[in-house]
Amino acid sequence: MIFVTVGTHEQPFDRLIKYMDHLKRDGLQEEVFMQTGYSAYQPQYCEWGRIIPYHEMEKRIAQARIIITHGGPASFIQALQAGKTPIVVPRQSRYGEHVNDHQTEFVREVAERMGTIIPVYEIEELGEAVGHYDELAAARHLGQGSHNREFNRMFGILVEEMFQGGRVWQK
Repeated sequence: MIFVTVGTHEQPFDRLIKYMDHLKRDGLQEEVFMQTGYSAYQPQYCEWGRIIPYHEMEKRIAQARIIITHGGPASFIQALQAGKTPIVVPRQSRYGEHVNDHQTEFVREVAERMGTIIPVYEIEELGEAVGHYDELAAARHLGQGSHNREFNRMFGILVEEMFQGGRVWQK
């Protein structure tokens, strides 16, 4: 099962919801459930719910083979805590999905520094990431055991730099 979550941000993320719905329409065999939040697009080929209770999120994350999230840290960290390697599609301001591009910048930093997520910046690349998920996820775990402590340490440094005007926000 593929679980897609766009979080609870009030701007729609139709680009992700519509793409996944069309991927299913065009032959994706795996079951897909999407938490669509405030997206205006209503899926026709996938099961979905706008806002789902936290316990249901936990259940769906545990059951999912693939988790696709927006670039909000809470969503992809929840997947990581469940032992999954999420595909992360950051919201982008040019599509009206967020007020700025902080998700893109943050996702890029986490992907480069920690290598624990599969970033997808252009929606057209999502189908390939889904199709090659097992290989992409395995490549992020080669030679690694549990790395929760190191992840948490590095994540703390990254957040600290953000609030101190560190390199995350500088171009």
